[in-house]
Amino acid sequence: MSLPSLIFWLIFVLPLVGVLWWVMRQDKRKGATGVIVLALIVVIGIVYMYWRTQGK
Repeated sequence: MSLPSLIFWLIFVLPLVGVLWWVMRQDKRKGATGVIVLALIVVIGIVYMYWRTQGK
């Protein structure tokens, strides 16, 4: 992974995922569902990124 990619992940993606996880955990009725959906979105995004770049 290149330096710009790492900077993007550290500055934008990780804080966004952390805030979304925290907000979804605040909802007592559907908090677990939101966290599962968030995890699926992150995993699908990472797999798609590696598929499009062939792991470079």
